[in-house]
Amino acid sequence: QVQLVESGGGLVQAGGSLRLSCAASGSIFSINAMGWYRQAPGKQRELIASIASGGSTNYADSVKGRFTISRDNAKNTVYLQMNALKPEDTAVYYCTADLSFRGKYWGQGTQVTVSS
Repeated sequence: QVQLVESGGGLVQAGGSLRLSCAASGSIFSINAMGWYRQAPGKQRELIASIASGGSTNYADSVKGRFTISRDNAKNTVYLQMNALKPEDTAVYYCTADLSFRGKYWGQGTQVTVSS
């Protein structure tokens, strides 16, 4: 069994910051890419940031320059530092991990609410 456990969501005022964490545990041989998705009410789930095993990153235009994804391979953990938060960043945030020979796994989601 593989589990991804997220933490760090919550309520923050516009302009504030939050840091999300996601730790993978269980029968893991190796993790390739890791990422963060979000889904706002009434909208489709979207990929906002990803990071390869070697550290290269990609961001959605909506978060570029404000969010930073990073990972600690020794801890099988991915982070999302979110700065200059806006009300439109309000969503449930999900982490993902692409495991070798196992496919993509998802976290349970963590709520981020940004008040204006």
